[in-house]
Amino acid sequence: MSATTQHSMAAGWRLPNLWDAIAFVCVIGALVAFGHVAEGTMTAINAPGATSVTLDPRMLPEYAIRTTLRMFAALAASLLFTFTYGTAAAKSRRAALVLVPVLDVLQSVPILGFLTFTVVFFMNLFPGQVLGLELAAIFAIFTSQAWNMAFSMYQSLRTVPADLAEVAVSFHLTGWQKFWKLEVPFAMPGLVWNTMMSMSGGWFFVVASEAVSVGDNTWKLPGIGSYVALALEKKDILAVFWAILAMLAVILAYDQLLFRPLVAWSAKFRFETTAGATASDPWMLRLVRRTRVLKRIGETIGLLTSWIGSLRLSVRSGPRTDHAEPSRIVDAAWIAVLLVVLAYSVWHVVAFAAQSVALSDVTETVLLGLITLVRVVVLMIVATVIWVPIGVWLGLRPVWARRAQPVAQFLAAFPANLLFPPFVLFIVYFHLSPDIWLTPLMVLGTQWYILFNVVAGAAAFPGDLKEVASNFRVGGFLWWRKVMIPGIFPYYVTGAITASGGSWNAAIVAEVASWGNTKLQAHGLGAYIANATDRGDMAHVVLGVVVMSVFVVLFNRLLWRPMGWNGRR
Repeated sequence: MSATTQHSMAAGWRLPNLWDAIAFVCVIGALVAFGHVAEGTMTAINAPGATSVTLDPRMLPEYAIRTTLRMFAALAASLLFTFTYGTAAAKSRRAALVLVPVLDVLQSVPILGFLTFTVVFFMNLFPGQVLGLELAAIFAIFTSQAWNMAFSMYQSLRTVPADLAEVAVSFHLTGWQKFWKLEVPFAMPGLVWNTMMSMSGGWFFVVASEAVSVGDNTWKLPGIGSYVALALEKKDILAVFWAILAMLAVILAYDQLLFRPLVAWSAKFRFETTAGATASDPWMLRLVRRTRVLKRIGETIGLLTSWIGSLRLSVRSGPRTDHAEPSRIVDAAWIAVLLVVLAYSVWHVVAFAAQSVALSDVTETVLLGLITLVRVVVLMIVATVIWVPIGVWLGLRPVWARRAQPVAQFLAAFPANLLFPPFVLFIVYFHLSPDIWLTPLMVLGTQWYILFNVVAGAAAFPGDLKEVASNFRVGGFLWWRKVMIPGIFPYYVTGAITASGGSWNAAIVAEVASWGNTKLQAHGLGAYIANATDRGDMAHVVLGVVVMSVFVVLFNRLLWRPMGWNGRR
């Protein structure tokens, strides 16, 4: 073997350095901690300590790890759902007739509605095992994460610039290659920001997801959410404080170790022809680059994924490129099938609800839905006025966006339940109306969908267009109307759709607030569903969920969808 070859191999396979040793210790420590905590998922439900929660702060590290594992398991499922469901909805016109309305309905169904119908299924998969409860909790967290990410993917695939699509055709890319080489990179900046928002959305509903009920039995899975629920039940302010600290520590940890590197990495996929403003790489990314083994592993994974994306697989890349009109006969047959399925489903729902639901109940539910609708509309207007300018300012300044990122994640993750004590005491002390003063709790966790999407849109705004506007001295209101708002509009619509649907979902938590024996209730559809759930009245739960879904679908179809089509122009 020649000296040149030996030198080349030595340069390519250098020995691990100090940074590799540090990374190795951290990875092994994390795996050991996760393995120790995961042992509790394979035990029996009636085993000592399997479903018991204590307010001892020393247990919070273990609870935090268990909650984090559930959230990342749900996030993995959400990513799989996003790349399949969101892609199918964007690429198939006929499939979109079903998938998009179903997505509207799913994001509006309260998390308690999912728990009611799915817990029994997972419990039967693993009877008597904690794993069944864990899967039910993970699925509940999944329902608070997946819809936002799927909408982001759908919106991005529908707004790929036409000139980039023409370039893909010129290079004779197959559908598979176009998806991985063009469409996924184009969607990546928005998807990363929406993934962060989905993690925060999971925290918002983690209190409900970690308390699993079947009939008269309720199990509390060890975690931060169940810790918070027990602290509120015991009126232990100190325990609430410890839970907030634990949440803050976990959010800062995965922000520094995961999301900051992901945001910096996704910035290279911004669609622009001139250099834009960038921030320095985060310390975690620099640390990985200083290692030798981890860097080589990362490069190998990158080469493997690039090779997979370069395979010339014959997968249809999107809508038809020729000028042939789609078959009207097939369209008519497809719509007829959908109408039959819809009529069959409606008939079953009506037959189930009619057993104990009268016409007066339907009228009452619709009126309560109108009250909640007014709250949602007002909150969306207020959130838009506040967060769109702030999101644009942050998105155009990557350094400040990176500084604000962990703060926004923590505020978005902050469960509304933790604000019940001050809100309840404030309303009772000043004799205020719950119908007005409980309303802000609805938008507490959902307003951040608007902020995160606007930040992503402003960050992805092409630098050459900003330079053109600057050269022509376009400023003030004209700059907002002609430059920035059209640029971020598709991102805003995605955030607004998810925020409005999430606000309907959050109504079930926000319209009923309690602290100890003091319980306040606002008039609205969320309170109606919450009360029916407490009574175990499934017919009225179904009625409330159906009415809420109808309101959300009509709201999206009459307002957000036309705005989205206008934005894609």
